[in-house]
Amino acid sequence: MIRKVIIAVSLLMIGLGSFAQMRMAPRVNTYSDDGDGNGFLKQNLFLGGSLGLGFGTDQFSVGVNPEIGYSLFKWLDAGLVVNFNYNSISADPTLYFNNNTAVKQFTYGGGVFGRVFVLPFLFLTAQPEVNWISTTETYEGAGGGSYKSNTSAGSLLLGAGYSRRIIGQSSFYFALMFDVAGSPNSPYNDIYGRPLPVIRAGFDIYLHGRNR
Repeated sequence: MIRKVIIAVSLLMIGLGSFAQMRMAPRVNTYSDDGDGNGFLKQNLFLGGSLGLGFGTDQFSVGVNPEIGYSLFKWLDAGLVVNFNYNSISADPTLYFNNNTAVKQFTYGGGVFGRVFVLPFLFLTAQPEVNWISTTETYEGAGGGSYKSNTSAGSLLLGAGYSRRIIGQSSFYFALMFDVAGSPNSPYNDIYGRPLPVIRAGFDIYLHGRNR
């Protein structure tokens, strides 16, 4: 499972990176020089999103995360993100990892994000979220049976990432994050309540791109 996830992430990074290279000029980081820099600059508004992958012991998750944001400064992006995620845990008939129970989970929600660029290509990120989670647990032992539940959880994703970014044109990024909020209902935890690595690769387009 982990090998398949690593291969999938690698192919995703190669594909998005190639697309980003086609769309972007041979510069790493610029900032709008239109106007005096005060007030709202429409060329600093971007729209895009990311694909997310998570993995652990007998666990897999995938998600789509549309976002809209604004480059407040050359070193800071902020915005809103929406989450649609699917998570599954395989039943273990040996009872080593779980009580022979398969779990399927659909999560939707959203939050805000901030990315601080400590270097033109390297950023630190924080993303507080609130998510609603629908879970179906199916016991695959003798007698079978399913149980459905609905809950919610707050999360705080912290991490770092790589970005190729030109303000006013487009950006590509890859980030690795962990949920540090500690909620037992977090969709980013494994079956033992431990935080899973959250891997996201995304691409943003500035809505009013400048002419090169």
